[in-house]
Amino acid sequence: MRAVRDFVRGFRVLHFVGPCVTVFGSARFDEHHRYYAMAREVGGALAKMGFTVMTGGGPGVMEAANRGAREAGGRSVGCNIKLPMEQGHNPYLDCWVTCHYFFVRKVLLLKYSYAFVVMPGGLGTLDELTEALTLIQTRKILRFPVVLMGRDYWAPFLAMVRTMVEAGTVSAGDLDLMLVTDSVPDAMAHLEQYAVEHFGLKRRKVPHASRWLGEKQMVK
Repeated sequence: MRAVRDFVRGFRVLHFVGPCVTVFGSARFDEHHRYYAMAREVGGALAKMGFTVMTGGGPGVMEAANRGAREAGGRSVGCNIKLPMEQGHNPYLDCWVTCHYFFVRKVLLLKYSYAFVVMPGGLGTLDELTEALTLIQTRKILRFPVVLMGRDYWAPFLAMVRTMVEAGTVSAGDLDLMLVTDSVPDAMAHLEQYAVEHFGLKRRKVPHASRWLGEKQMVK
């Protein structure tokens, strides 16, 4: 029942967020770190393209992406998680939900997005990245673009995937599911081609909230 409650609450709050791009990444980088600055630039660029920036709602890279979106005048939302060390939501969110279970959170982070930008991160980020790739690979979700920011950081992961290709456990074409870059403009150009143009996305007015369903309208 707790999982059902999390799903219902998440669907109500996030129904009006519009086309999103989810930014995954570590909660451990502070604002002086180069990956924080990169994520902030990514968030601003996504907002200028018309996307709502969605993150896990916490600190670090997640905060940076939400902050960049807010500063660019865009929408910024988060799906936070209850942890023993109590991760609070960052202050740059227009709306957010807090989930008890990681699997509920991952569904919400994937459901509303047309692309995924993966910043450097730890085991949680790797889990989110491989889940997205698996769902695309198995065609459980559409072929949404996946961008990995930070060539040096992701080089060992790509080497591992190439080892899998050599062993025959994944297909060589699975490498094409990802763009790896250090350039924010190149990342945005990739999303423009494979998300905006491919899916025919257009700016539209946000629908009105339904009081009967207990939905909340976003301010922006």
